Amino acid sequence: MQDRPRRTMSSRDTAEAMFKAATKPAAPALPDLKKPAVPGVKEQVSLRLDREVLDYFQAGGPGWQDRINDALRKAAGK
Repeated sequence: MQDRPRRTMSSRDTAEAMFKAATKPAAPALPDLKKPAVPGVKEQVSLRLDREVLDYFQAGGPGWQDRINDALRKAAGK
């Protein structure tokens, strides 16, 4: 019979080591990026509006997005 290499770890120890490696804590959270780095910069968002509301603001021609922004700003008390 040939000599087998001696195991350095039991199968249980090997399984526990693999489990610990797979369950390492998550990376630290990224800093809050909600506020723009430059004041006054607008942020692109997706917004669902009623067709009548969109038609009302688009009837005034170019600048309708700015008019919606101004109306929302006024409604927010800013």
